[in-house]
Amino acid sequence: MSESSLRVVWVYPDLLSTYGDQGNALVVERRARQRRLAVTRIDVRSDQQIPTSGDIYLIGGGEDRPQRLAAERLRRDGGLPRAVDNGAIVFSVCAGYQILGHEFINDLGEREPGLGLLDVISTRGEGQRCVGDVLADIDPQLRLPQLTGFENHQGITHLGPRAKAFARVQLGRGNGTGDGTEGAFNDTVFGTYMHGPVLARNPQIADLLLKLALDVNALPPVDDRWYEALRAERISAAQQQPA
Repeated sequence: MSESSLRVVWVYPDLLSTYGDQGNALVVERRARQRRLAVTRIDVRSDQQIPTSGDIYLIGGGEDRPQRLAAERLRRDGGLPRAVDNGAIVFSVCAGYQILGHEFINDLGEREPGLGLLDVISTRGEGQRCVGDVLADIDPQLRLPQLTGFENHQGITHLGPRAKAFARVQLGRGNGTGDGTEGAFNDTVFGTYMHGPVLARNPQIADLLLKLALDVNALPPVDDRWYEALRAERISAAQQQPA
């Protein structure tokens, strides 16, 4: 691997890769190559050590038992927190999002420690499951267009004082707390409940991850017609859902 390659790490595809979440790794890799950036994608299975020299780490969703196994192995491995200490960018979805917090409820109904990379705590909702298309307005400081995605979760995630809401829902449940928040982020770590895969629906988020990893303010433009057609179709479909 070239030392100048952008290193994109897909974490535990054997445990955390539901609802097409691996598409997020494909999109980040594709968006980099469209800019003629040298990029190396590293898929790290749960029986392998997490490298600490990656630039962007992507974590998907998973069922309850695989989520617990992933959390146990990530805590034991310790590589992801060390990578964040080294300045890496992390983008997580659903179960992966919960794992990055302080704790969540596992498949045994017990409180499971997370990695503490986001100041959030996740509990188990007792009411209706959060399922369906979501439209949300992303935090203005990130300068991104409307978020479109698909949620399917029973979890409820509460933000602590050091976490900022990634977005505010216009349609859907998001974090499930009833306060309109969706996801959470700090300077280098992002979490969302959005599947889709979310980066195919929102390529500007993938570009944000690239800019943060490269420490640049802008990237060369690329042909976004396919992505914009997908976004328009999904946003239109969501807006036509019955209330």
